[in-house]
Amino acid sequence: MSSTAHSVVEPSVTSKRIAATIVVAYAVITMIPLIWIVLTSFKSPPDSISYPPKIVFQPTLEGYCNLFTTRTRQTAEYITSLGAPTSTCDEITRSRNMVIAGPSNYWPRFQNSLVIAFGSTFLAVSLGTLAAYGFSRFKVPLAEDLLFFILSTRMMPPIAVAIPIYLMYRQLGLSDTALGMILLYTAVNVSLAVWLLKGFIDEIPREYEEAAMIDGYTRMQAFFKVVLPQATTGIAATAIFCLIFAWNEYAFAVLLTSGAAQTAPPFIPTIIGEGGQDWPAVAAGTTIFVVPILVFTILLRKQLLRGITFGAVRK
Repeated sequence: MSSTAHSVVEPSVTSKRIAATIVVAYAVITMIPLIWIVLTSFKSPPDSISYPPKIVFQPTLEGYCNLFTTRTRQTAEYITSLGAPTSTCDEITRSRNMVIAGPSNYWPRFQNSLVIAFGSTFLAVSLGTLAAYGFSRFKVPLAEDLLFFILSTRMMPPIAVAIPIYLMYRQLGLSDTALGMILLYTAVNVSLAVWLLKGFIDEIPREYEEAAMIDGYTRMQAFFKVVLPQATTGIAATAIFCLIFAWNEYAFAVLLTSGAAQTAPPFIPTIIGEGGQDWPAVAAGTTIFVVPILVFTILLRKQLLRGITFGAVRK
């Protein structure tokens, strides 16, 4: 009786170096736009539109000051009568023969993004987890058809349903409301959450729940105390993907919001300076807008990596 030994062939040192070089080069290329945006946020308006583009420049906080304030042009006599500047932004604004008239609308729009994105992510992941558990553990009639129908909701472009949703929201009074945007983003993200989480829950052995129920747990207690902790990595990975969509979504935000519930993505392109688009302020708004999603992803990076590789080497 003979047996065949299967050996794993390790990649050569040269192959590893080539792969590492490709990964590093790809990472650098993908980071260039982000780095350029950050640099532009510290440029003055003339430097931001100079040609050829300036790599070396005198950094300034003018872009951030313009982002968070509204300004009006005044005479030199009026500016002199105001006394000494009270802040860095006040000093920068006066150097342009202008004065700060009040706060801009960026911060309220940023807060709307936080509420809508994180609220819809929480609802989508919560509902998606329950639905995925039901599809994974119970015999649901026409389960495959239902799962395909759920997934198909993400196949159509937003413009295909934009007008019906707009008319429906206008009739229901949900236009330009945070609740309306949370419900819409939740509906869009639930399909992704169900499909991702079903795969993770399928990998969790049923024996864990059965043992818990033999010990006296109810089905719901077994779900919350046994299944949910085991699915943490999948939930974290799903939450990141759902948050990225809700955080960056532009089309529905433009169509359904204009004031009270407007988010940052449709607001940032409307930042206008005296001579046209205020590119440093736009870059500053974009830089700040990237921070929460970056921090959220970094905090959950370990769970994300585990979630992506979950089941790859597990039987």
